[in-house]
Amino acid sequence: MKLATLCYVKQDGKTLMLFRNKKENDTHEGKWNGLGGKLEQGETPEDCVIREIREESGLEVTEMELKGFITFPMFDGKDDWFVFLYVITGFNGELIESPEGELEWIADEKLLKLNLWAGDRIFLPWLENEEIFSARFDYEKGELQDWTVSFY
Repeated sequence: MKLATLCYVKQDGKTLMLFRNKKENDTHEGKWNGLGGKLEQGETPEDCVIREIREESGLEVTEMELKGFITFPMFDGKDDWFVFLYVITGFNGELIESPEGELEWIADEKLLKLNLWAGDRIFLPWLENEEIFSARFDYEKGELQDWTVSFY
């Protein structure tokens, strides 16, 4: 099982999104995503958030909020992924050119109109909730098959 973070940096009614168009053999190529990535040896999810946001955007996280967890069984066809979801509400610094793709601040009301994974359209509104969620999204060959969620 792969452990990862997925982060949504928010400011002034906008969310920083990453259009994935730079990496070779990228499962997410052509999609808009939040920032984040795999936990490294010895990292906490929060350590991973801080490192990944810095590497992918140049921003330094000062405030984050855990919003939920998602299990993606066999998402990449090889491994189950367990993802910690965060909203970043405090940060410093200036955006850099991301090695992953193109960064863009997107108005929150336009997020669901982007080319997103089908599951993202379902869980993005949950980031506004007070409750923490635990969800499972089942994909097969890139297509969402089924999903479940519990709120706490």
